[in-house]
Amino acid sequence: MHDSPDAIRTVALLGHAGCGKTSLVEALLHKGGALHTPGSVERGSTVSDSDPLERKYKRSLSSAITHVDFRDTRIYLLDTPGYPDFSGLAISALAAVETAAIVINAQTGIEMTTRRAMAWAQSRQLCRMIVINGIDGEKVDLPGLLTEIQEAFGKECLPINLPAGNGGKVVDCFFNPAGESDFLSVASAHEALIDQVIEIDPELMELYLEQGEAITPEQLHAPFERALREGHLVPICFTSAATGAGVEELLDVFVRLLPNPTEGNPPLFYRATGQDAEGTEKRKAVRAEPVPDKHVLAHVFKVVIDPYVGKLAVFRIHQGTVTRDSQLYIGEGRQPFKVAHLLLLQGKETQEVQRAGPGNICAVAKVDELGFDAVLHDATEDGDIHLTPLEFPTPIYGLAIEPARRGNEQRLAEVLHKLSAEDPCLRVEHPAGTNETVVFGLGEFHLRCALERLTEQYKLEVATRPPKIAYRETIAGKAEGHHRHKKQTGGAGQFGEVMLRVEPLPRGDGFEFIDAVKGGAIPGQFIPAVEKGIRQVLESGPLAGFAMQDVRVTVYDGKSHPVDSKEVAFATAGRKAFIDAVMKARPSVLEPIVEIEVTVPGTAMGDVIGDLSAKRGQVHGTRTGAGNSVVVAGQVPLSELNDYQSRLNSMTGGHGSYTIQFSHYDNVPPGQQEKMASRHKAQQDTD
Repeated sequence: MHDSPDAIRTVALLGHAGCGKTSLVEALLHKGGALHTPGSVERGSTVSDSDPLERKYKRSLSSAITHVDFRDTRIYLLDTPGYPDFSGLAISALAAVETAAIVINAQTGIEMTTRRAMAWAQSRQLCRMIVINGIDGEKVDLPGLLTEIQEAFGKECLPINLPAGNGGKVVDCFFNPAGESDFLSVASAHEALIDQVIEIDPELMELYLEQGEAITPEQLHAPFERALREGHLVPICFTSAATGAGVEELLDVFVRLLPNPTEGNPPLFYRATGQDAEGTEKRKAVRAEPVPDKHVLAHVFKVVIDPYVGKLAVFRIHQGTVTRDSQLYIGEGRQPFKVAHLLLLQGKETQEVQRAGPGNICAVAKVDELGFDAVLHDATEDGDIHLTPLEFPTPIYGLAIEPARRGNEQRLAEVLHKLSAEDPCLRVEHPAGTNETVVFGLGEFHLRCALERLTEQYKLEVATRPPKIAYRETIAGKAEGHHRHKKQTGGAGQFGEVMLRVEPLPRGDGFEFIDAVKGGAIPGQFIPAVEKGIRQVLESGPLAGFAMQDVRVTVYDGKSHPVDSKEVAFATAGRKAFIDAVMKARPSVLEPIVEIEVTVPGTAMGDVIGDLSAKRGQVHGTRTGAGNSVVVAGQVPLSELNDYQSRLNSMTGGHGSYTIQFSHYDNVPPGQQEKMASRHKAQQDTD
């Protein structure tokens, strides 16, 4: 293993489905000597796509960890899924790398996931680069695509090499001040790069003006890395995974220009230091130092559970050295586990290693306590260190699920727990007041793959019912609520009185509870019971029975009894006071709105736009897709997409496809809300 972090690069490849990430990883592994012959997505022989479902559907469904040694440097390549339904597994890879390489198909250009991947990487303060793949394709407009990229993501996106020989090779623009290319001037591209880099270093700029072209790449290395860290430069490389054009040059860029663990932005670790007056967690930043002899700090960013092998937890080492037989703690746990086998991954293949230093990506097997997002350390005083959580899209597409054979309920629960442990965007819920198990995912294909894993991998037959939409409830105004719970049963009674106020929070902020009680009007030991009662309502809102969100609750007064006050009394009082306030605060039902991209033949574009508009959708624009297709982009309520593929097939003769991604929640139409509220009231009356 490479103990020196200077000799390590970590790169996550992100981009829309079909842009060629997996084929590019194969080409990089082959060119770097890790593969004798590159595999094929069509034949199901790639290193990355080793899962049977990935081979069946010919697309990545999870992130894959690979590595190649090139010019004395270990390069970790994380191949991520591009289909929007599996974006959670792409986002999770960002916690393990210094650089995000956004791959763009030269023929189809910027797509939905392209934009989102750039934003994801920027929000995590990662260095970014763009790889344009398929430069040898027919009818590609590379100058137009370069302009489109700069218009979409900024003028800081500059080519670091350019295609030459009609896409048969590439020519460097950073180290070479001149040369021939298919478009643009190598000299002008070189000058633009130099100008962009030295802008952030006044001393170097003054030196550059004095030396002119005599400035050396060695002088530019430190400001180049700083420009990457600050987002002042997003280099663009051109490649063809099919022909190999630009592949070795891309490896060279990885080694010579991308940051090692000491040069990238530090991972976002923090130490929890209590709560402020409003109950918000206070955090103090912790800088992980990529030094081999420091305490260990590592982070689990991927979990795989195999029916035969067991749990495999994949982690990135940010500080210190992990060895075979190391004793590591998991988060705040006080019982360490022993690293029996330290594994290096190449797709599904594993190789045991004796030690691994900062920057390396490794795995351990059969440690059941390990879960996604766990922080590993070897010092008990580091138990309160966490990594700033990633922001994942909201699972909004649900299916009610039950075992096909009675008696398998417990086994179904266990398997669903395993599936959700692997995927941060697969959520299992048991709605209050029902005897149902509902699985939520990011789309129909997401859930279809989960169901296939149930039947094919775990041999568990299940029955499902129609999709459930993840409606939510919230409030639009401020109000106060009050309830006195008093019950006398002959012996000791029950007494609790709660006064509270509610107010709306910005969309997406969730729930906030504030204890503003003065003078012990409600004894401190009963405040958690009040919050518990309120949270019971959050699970099933009073208006239509859906979970509540974006509400701040401030408990400011109440009364207690020295004998009769109990937790159950204050839980009941808190629950009913909250309901009282919510119903006065203009409650409303929210529905999930999704971003949609529909790819159809050009002749069907008008029908598709008309259909989306008729379903309360908003069309934001169209663009040319591959071949003679057109991509229609917009937003639409998720509830209007039931059986959408059938409608699309009818409009396009079976030649249409679509992808969706959660955007935001918005109010349902008033008439629909009234029907929902009436149904909920009737159900309550029946119960």
